[in-house]
Amino acid sequence: MYYNRLFDVDEWTLKTTKLHREHIRLQESITSLGNGYMGMRGNFEESYSGDHHQGTYIAGVWYPDKTRVGWWKVGYPDYFGKVINAVNLVGLRVWIDQEEIDLFLDPLEQFQLELDMKNAVLRHSYLVEKSGKKVKIEFERFFSIVYKEIAAIRIRATNLGNPAVLTLKPFLDGNVKNEDANYDEMFWTEIQSEATEDKAAVVTETIENPFGVPRFTVAAAMGNLTEATLASCESDTLYAGHVYEKTLGENESLLLDKMVSVTTSRDYEKDALLPRAYELLEQALENGYEKLYEEHAAAWHKRWEKADVRISGDPEAQQGIRFNLFQLFSTYYGDDPRLNIGPKGFTGEKYGGATYWDTEAYAVPMYLAVATPEVTRNLLLYRYHQLPEAYENAKKLGLKGALYPMVTFTGIECHNEWEITFEEIHRNGAIAYAIYNYVNYTGDKAYISQYGIDVLVGISRFFADRVHFSERKQKYMIHGVTGPNEYENNVNNNWYTNRIAVWTLKYTLASLDFTGAEKAAALNVTDEERAHWQDIIGRMYFPYDEELGIFLQQDGFLDKPIKPAACLPKEDLPLNQHWSWDRILRSCYIKQADVLQGFYFFNDEFTIEEKRRHFEFYEPLTVHESSLSPCVHAILAAELRKEDKAVELYKRTSRLDLDNYNHDTEDGLHITSMAGSWLSIVHGFAGMRTFHETLSFAPFLPKDWDEYAFKVNYRHRLLEVKVNKREVAVSLLEGKPLQLKLYGEFIHLTNTYTKEYELS
Repeated sequence: MYYNRLFDVDEWTLKTTKLHREHIRLQESITSLGNGYMGMRGNFEESYSGDHHQGTYIAGVWYPDKTRVGWWKVGYPDYFGKVINAVNLVGLRVWIDQEEIDLFLDPLEQFQLELDMKNAVLRHSYLVEKSGKKVKIEFERFFSIVYKEIAAIRIRATNLGNPAVLTLKPFLDGNVKNEDANYDEMFWTEIQSEATEDKAAVVTETIENPFGVPRFTVAAAMGNLTEATLASCESDTLYAGHVYEKTLGENESLLLDKMVSVTTSRDYEKDALLPRAYELLEQALENGYEKLYEEHAAAWHKRWEKADVRISGDPEAQQGIRFNLFQLFSTYYGDDPRLNIGPKGFTGEKYGGATYWDTEAYAVPMYLAVATPEVTRNLLLYRYHQLPEAYENAKKLGLKGALYPMVTFTGIECHNEWEITFEEIHRNGAIAYAIYNYVNYTGDKAYISQYGIDVLVGISRFFADRVHFSERKQKYMIHGVTGPNEYENNVNNNWYTNRIAVWTLKYTLASLDFTGAEKAAALNVTDEERAHWQDIIGRMYFPYDEELGIFLQQDGFLDKPIKPAACLPKEDLPLNQHWSWDRILRSCYIKQADVLQGFYFFNDEFTIEEKRRHFEFYEPLTVHESSLSPCVHAILAAELRKEDKAVELYKRTSRLDLDNYNHDTEDGLHITSMAGSWLSIVHGFAGMRTFHETLSFAPFLPKDWDEYAFKVNYRHRLLEVKVNKREVAVSLLEGKPLQLKLYGEFIHLTNTYTKEYELS
């Protein structure tokens, strides 16, 4: 089932021959491009006068927009941090005999739009008639991953009839706004705009703010390579451009290559920004479009060589996983430790664009396997460097220890909803779990002593102060929280929150034993504090129903009318677009894995029957209206050999945006959840686990697939796993021999080990 499938199914490309004007925002989201440093939605270079979402974004550049709050102020964040829409880099208006092309209004023939994921390039073309003249227009663009500050755009215009005058206006435009600005303000002010014969530039700075957040300055410089005649240079407030003209005879073409360089005050002093932008621009012009493209494509091929997941027999599944990997790598590839993975990446402004717990819970496990350990280490260091701010967040609540933010750019909480900001404390546990995950996977135990223990102690102190002791039940409890299921707010004893708090305390105590007395003394961890933590571990309360044999999501959950989501009328879905918030909160329906999130994280601590009981109770109540939901359920379904359900949920996570399952992709892609499609295959269908520093696999092949294969990095080794209808093959491609488990049996891997595969 799908909702708005705009593109043909193809293994390496997204193609369509229709300009989807009625779904233009969805089209723009899906065809987004980026290179980790900057990126933009799939906006057209030409004029498009209809409704759409023009969006260009630069990593780490944001603005603290004043929070709009009601009566409750104490502890509330002062601002809502937002990734901000930046200068339009790709603009290139086109006229034929003084009539401008407008893709919203003009009839188009032979329209084609293609996102080439293998080479990371976006193309579109069409035939258009103006003044009785028919012209073929072809556009192509990419954001270089070799030269991160460079974007390149190419237009080829071919006249198919009588002579016609082609006018091209490449430009830079900083007159942009955020769609979600609280007060409809512009976040940019001009420093400089200029246009000379051979180049143009716009330099902008974020407006002042009252919160002490540093202002950002961005310089964009443009140069063009073309045989057309320069007619004029234009500059205005936040704008600069060139106008070129050429008369084309029949079947004659005009080519223009537009190069843009972007520099920011994150990397250079303010006075050096424009000179550096011009320097980078000159280098790009010297290299030329073809060379830049060849180097860019080759670099992407190297990424694919390591990370590609190959699926035979199901083109939809193949396209889905490649699309998700492509967008993830376009957003983040570990090049800059100051950055993290925003939930929308460079594709939109929803959620503020900042860092969420999604990174630690969903992205870290994937990056551990498909990239070098340094990438994940950088993600962990991002949190380590923000530890002082985490202490400040806790202090705002009158609590000890460190509370990592739900949403942040700097470490300071900057979300604008109380239940998200200060009730959803389970995110602290995800950050602790990511430290464990990294150390357990890589074997880099030195990280604990150098950095990790400081974070773990801070988080543990917060949890220890956030609990309270019930004299009546002689148990520790945590009241007034929101668990991962955000369709329940301000609940008592959310099982997952209590569980991850206890796990964090246990892991911190074990890590303190590893780091030794000197480090404990340096962190002022006393024997009394340790004893208190141990008491919480031993006497934490966990809601449980004896009759059903399940942990309850929170106190009182079974007091609600329990009806499976399958009973809901289709016209009510998604609930968050058709039900009042009050009605959602009173219902039993679950947004995403909550109890089952704990069963995923702590999978080795539960029996297969416990997993089955909990899955069969909670999954039917889950509406999967979070992008993070399907993958966790797919992994557990695969382990339980519920093949049809596992495949259904894999397709939902892999094609969430391609098929617009949640009816919200027009706001931007669900970047952080895209790791879930990889997890669904590798942790789900292939059964990869790394508990107790032991790599293991227990693969099965979905019945509609012929084969799948993937590679993983593990402790300085590169392995490949292939599963087909006949056998499972695990190959050691690089590194020393390794002992691992396959279907529960230890094998000593020296080259390739093959085991006959039988369909269960």
